[in-house]
Amino acid sequence: MSRKDAHAFAASLAATLMVSIVVFQAGDGTFGAVRADEIDGDEVVIVSEYDPFG
Repeated sequence: MSRKDAHAFAASLAATLMVSIVVFQAGDGTFGAVRADEIDGDEVVIVSEYDPFG
């Protein structure tokens, strides 16, 4: 997923699910978005976090 798409997806997920969503870059250069409590931090670089309460 592109960086722009990952940010749009993360913002939408955070607002819909009302949970913190992290945008990350994997070791192969691709971007993704997952719940903040599901990220383990291995082999990924956290780019940003979307918090629906903050």
